[in-house]
Amino acid sequence: MKRALHGAAAAALFTCLAWSAPADSGRRAINAEKSAIRIHVYKTGFFSAFAHNHEIEAPIESGEVTEAGSPSVDLSVDARKLRVLDPEASADTRAQIQATMQGPQVLDANRYPEIHFRSTTVEPDGTDRWRVSGNLDLHGHTHPIAIEVKFQDGVYRGSVDLKQTEFGITPVTVAGGTVKVKDELNVEFQIELAK
Repeated sequence: MKRALHGAAAAALFTCLAWSAPADSGRRAINAEKSAIRIHVYKTGFFSAFAHNHEIEAPIESGEVTEAGSPSVDLSVDARKLRVLDPEASADTRAQIQATMQGPQVLDANRYPEIHFRSTTVEPDGTDRWRVSGNLDLHGHTHPIAIEVKFQDGVYRGSVDLKQTEFGITPVTVAGGTVKVKDELNVEFQIELAK
């Protein structure tokens, strides 16, 4: 009987430790429903006044943030789920822009479906501010990037500028190059963690 009680107590203790381990590690999943990534693509060229900038939504597929110990960030986006928002464009124009963006000319999303960021260092940069450095995998290329992040009202916010050509993407041009997409684009995010 004593041996059975010791076994039950050991099992209960192991269960408690197993459940408490994730909280102790500081790991928390990203709440994808309350988090957002927006990509801003800008126009340039002689006739750029007749074109418009693009805003693209990139839903987070999965991710987690470790807040305690050695802080880290890891998140993935499915390139096939990126959506062109452009409210001033017609539905047909948005669909055409999206097909180009996801097609072989730009992201080649069927060949490279995952966009992935994994931090290598997280350094404090003031109260509720950090400089997060890491590797971004995009379009079959991996490059280091650094992001300034701040925590406000329960949400991590930040932005980073990227050059498409660094990831093997040639910016789109139309009308013989009189309207084209700038090489540099801006990625903004707000990330809320699961409770």
